[in-house]
Amino acid sequence: MWMLEIPPFVPFFISALIALATRGFLRAVIMTIIPVISMLQLWTVPEGIHLQFTFLSFELIPYRVDKLSLMFGYIFHIAAFIAIIYSLHVRDTSQQVAAMMYAGSGLGAVFAGDLITLFVFWELLAFTSVFLILARRTRRAYAAAMRYLIIQVLSGVLLLIGAVFYFADNATLEFAYLGLDGIAGWLIFIAFGIKCAFPLAHNWLTDAYPEATVTGTVFLSAFTTKVAVYALARGYPGTELLVYIGAVMTCFPIFFAVIENDLRRVLAYSLINQLGFMVVGIGIGTALAINGAVSHAFNDVIFKGLLFMSMGAVLHKTGRINGSDLGGLYKSMPKTTVLCMVGAASISAFPLFNGFVSKSMVMSAALENGYDWIWLILLFASAGVFHHAGIKIPYFAFFAHDSGIRTSDPSNNMILAMLIAAGLCIAIGIYPAALYSLLPYETGYNPYDATHVLAQTQLLFFSALAFVWLNLRGLYPPERPSTNLDFDWVYRRLFPTILRSIFATIWKMDKKLRQRVINEIESNFVFMSKKYSLLTDLLSRGYPLGSMVLWLVIVLTCYVFLSVIY
Repeated sequence: MWMLEIPPFVPFFISALIALATRGFLRAVIMTIIPVISMLQLWTVPEGIHLQFTFLSFELIPYRVDKLSLMFGYIFHIAAFIAIIYSLHVRDTSQQVAAMMYAGSGLGAVFAGDLITLFVFWELLAFTSVFLILARRTRRAYAAAMRYLIIQVLSGVLLLIGAVFYFADNATLEFAYLGLDGIAGWLIFIAFGIKCAFPLAHNWLTDAYPEATVTGTVFLSAFTTKVAVYALARGYPGTELLVYIGAVMTCFPIFFAVIENDLRRVLAYSLINQLGFMVVGIGIGTALAINGAVSHAFNDVIFKGLLFMSMGAVLHKTGRINGSDLGGLYKSMPKTTVLCMVGAASISAFPLFNGFVSKSMVMSAALENGYDWIWLILLFASAGVFHHAGIKIPYFAFFAHDSGIRTSDPSNNMILAMLIAAGLCIAIGIYPAALYSLLPYETGYNPYDATHVLAQTQLLFFSALAFVWLNLRGLYPPERPSTNLDFDWVYRRLFPTILRSIFATIWKMDKKLRQRVINEIESNFVFMSKKYSLLTDLLSRGYPLGSMVLWLVIVLTCYVFLSVIY
């Protein structure tokens, strides 16, 4: 029974230490079996608090288990297992240790029962994941990693300040429903929003993820944002503001993804789009909506990981990732092409794929609760996803024009990882009851009724027709070498321009001030030089010897007179 009290993050942290001291085959075996053993152990854990203690008069709960945390715990184990297999060929100790620490931090966060424990793992997520970006060892990766770390640490600081205010108001640190009733709730909400890539706070994701290593991006896509989704589902279910934030998140990335040339950055925008569906479900807050948000987070980890793995395989084998440089790879990478298309079908919510059985829950919940306009926005966003992720990714990478690149499918471990993810995408899509049985609430939802299937099939058909028509007419945005800025224009263009103007003014004023001081010093120097020359002239004159003797007698007489008197 004592094993039930071991938090899931502990085996991952221990394996990170072992990975630090081992090499080669032994390290690969240990890293691979740890998620399996930890998952089997977690499967036997009942709901409830399994670890609680007092520290400096604070009641801390490092390990609390319920259906919500278990759901994220399961998918994090699956994601870690797939990503580890995908990265078995890597011989970089810093990457492998950071990856295990990162996965463990994600697990620690979703099983945290108090805000202080959550803060600790929240910050560990930032400090461990940044090494997966730095491991690319390029100037762009270094700059992106620093921006990423600053924003993630800011999120943690806001969380800590919010926790302090929350304790002052409620005399407890338990991580339960928080709401937006006071300053503590708002501070924590903003902290969660930054990590969830809310609009205007999302650029860290599209900036950093494409600059990470081939394997690092697969890990990154699974944990950070999903921890934020879990935190929102725990602390702010039914907060209507989230419905509108999520609706914006589903739409605005579409426009940037369509014109983006870097295919991993396209997937980063697509990740924000999918997060929007989850945030809408949490905002609606009903049992069906929460189930939809949680199940879509579960599925997104799998199909988005599959897409990142397929594009990582392309980058790994060709050294290129821009759509303008690729094309025709289906001839030399047939396995990767097929697996990528499975991921594309899943994210596009094709019937019989896992994206369909979760996304439809959120959209049904929106209609059932009177959010008709939100439903229309989600419908538009679904068509946009099919365009930029379901069609654009496989089309420009593997088909389109023949780039002349001839390579081969990646190593067997990378193919195996993609096969596992693709198998899960299809298995969950065919038999969603297995997924639904793990969800927090019983809803009796059936995704495969005639209305859902026909509506989604029509949407996909007309979206594909629109893509073909736009492409044939030359109206679809072409893939061109370019750098597209959205809100990061503020800190990449606006702020530097403002700062340059401010510092230019400061330097100009400084130059004038220094020149004035120099002029004053020079004028004083000239004045003192004249005085010195007069004094020198006075002292350097020749005097008669008789005069000097006379003055000496006068001085001595005065001295004797004063001595007699006093």
